[in-house]
Amino acid sequence: MAQMNLRPAETDDLDFVQACARSAYGLYVERIGKEPAPMVADFASALAQGQLEILQVDEKPIGFLVSYSQQDHLFVENVAIDPQHQGNGYGGAVFALLEVQAKARGLAAIELYTNEKMAENLAFYPRLGFNEIDRRTEAGFNRVYFRKNLD
Repeated sequence: MAQMNLRPAETDDLDFVQACARSAYGLYVERIGKEPAPMVADFASALAQGQLEILQVDEKPIGFLVSYSQQDHLFVENVAIDPQHQGNGYGGAVFALLEVQAKARGLAAIELYTNEKMAENLAFYPRLGFNEIDRRTEAGFNRVYFRKNLD
């Protein structure tokens, strides 16, 4: 696999992040009946709070994530890989990096949610060791929450 890393986002990355979110989540609009939350997220706010990171391969941005520490866990609010780069193992690799980050911060787990209509994610997260912990309707979206406890 090529050289992959996460780096803090910069203001110049916002156009890429918004375009990546639109392309990565666009296929879900019809299933959900409206744009998924990540397509309309306030990425400038996440950047200002130091929560936005860029996934790079060979120094080229191919995705992003929004995450932050919350109680005993790292909460991943948003993660997307440009569809041109999906299916190459980068999603699993991102979560492996996040596990290292969470452990380094002394956190016991990683938590996240996805929309119940995103069947691909509902299958993907359990393959990475996540367990479903809750289902909620929030902001007009039916969300499925997952948690992975770290050793």
